[in-house]
Amino acid sequence: MKAIDFTTFGDPDVLKLVDVEPPEVRQNDLLVRVHAAGVNRADLLLRTGHYGRPDFGDSRLIGLEVAGEVVSVGDGVKGFAIGDRIMGITGGGAYAELARLDYRMAMPIPHGLDYTQAAAIPEVFVTAHEALVNLGRLTPHESVLIHAAASGVGSAAVQLAHALGARVFATAAGGKLERVRALGADIPIDYKHRDFVEVIHGETNGTGVDVIVDFIGAPYFARNIESLNYGGRLVQVGLLGGGEGATVDLERVIYRHLQILGTVMKSRTQEAKQAMVKRFRDQWLERFADGTLVPVIDSVYPLADAAEAHRRMETNQSIGKIVLTNG
Repeated sequence: MKAIDFTTFGDPDVLKLVDVEPPEVRQNDLLVRVHAAGVNRADLLLRTGHYGRPDFGDSRLIGLEVAGEVVSVGDGVKGFAIGDRIMGITGGGAYAELARLDYRMAMPIPHGLDYTQAAAIPEVFVTAHEALVNLGRLTPHESVLIHAAASGVGSAAVQLAHALGARVFATAAGGKLERVRALGADIPIDYKHRDFVEVIHGETNGTGVDVIVDFIGAPYFARNIESLNYGGRLVQVGLLGGGEGATVDLERVIYRHLQILGTVMKSRTQEAKQAMVKRFRDQWLERFADGTLVPVIDSVYPLADAAEAHRRMETNQSIGKIVLTNG
């Protein structure tokens, strides 16, 4: 089968379309003919050597998110059959014509969505739900600040928070604010020209927001703490701005009963990942069919042009997901 692989770390040009052996189906696996694969920030980190060359559990090949048709099932699979249209999170190997994934990491594609749209859902919406609902415990009528709101996970988080009935603050570059507003942000903030701390204090009469979902890290850490309401929760999902050098006012943390939580899917156990997928599926999957939630797609590239897709992500100009397609 055809797949994207690389033999050395480096810029996007190291990604090549090559012939490899198809994956073997294990007891709990679905083998999927990949129609579309989502591109994630973790793919860029893998390509540049951040993770070394690990086996993510299903494959040593690149790619963590697929949408396609089931062509084979393991003996232990429940609830899926050959011919099913599914989307899900793999342990590697999504940039290929065939990929395998544990059936507990898969979901049926909602009615009315094509494969390209479906490939823009699993990783970002499962991560956003975990941050907002399971860890952040966001409830209706609370307020939330979502950083990098035009990113894949950010755009998913804005939609989920809006659907929950929360008041949504969202940071993004100025040219992306209208799109972020259309997704459900009540107060979009141009982070290049406005201080989000001042905006939040002004809009909340100085009390702050109840939950913050942050992908930036150290450059925002102290200001995030300053922006939290009494009993507020900061959920750290990424470190795009780096993780070193962060400072915190510990008196503010303890006297305002703040909570700081970190999460990343890659380092969690397989059982924890499966539970994340189930939590999202049970609460939200039907909301795509009725239009409450929508996959946000920035651009689509053929599998052979994976390098161009990575270049697009590296510009930081994208809004939503970048997707690779087969055929």
